[in-house]
Amino acid sequence: MQDLVWFKSSYSDSSNPSDCVEIANTPDTVHVRDSKHTAGPRLQLSPEAWADFVPYASEG
Repeated sequence: MQDLVWFKSSYSDSSNPSDCVEIANTPDTVHVRDSKHTAGPRLQLSPEAWADFVPYASEG
C-alpha cells in the first residue's frame, strides 16, 4: 500500500483535537480512520460513496 497523507477537517473540535476522523485521498479511494486509533480499522470508500456520506454525516 502506498504511503497515505492523512488530514483532519478544519471543522474538527480544537478543544479536543484527537476526537475526530482523518481522511486520506487517493485517485480511486477515500480512506477514513479514527484519529484516536490511527492503527485501527479503516474505511475505504469510493469518491462517489464519500460524496454521498458527507452530507449525511454533517446533519449531526
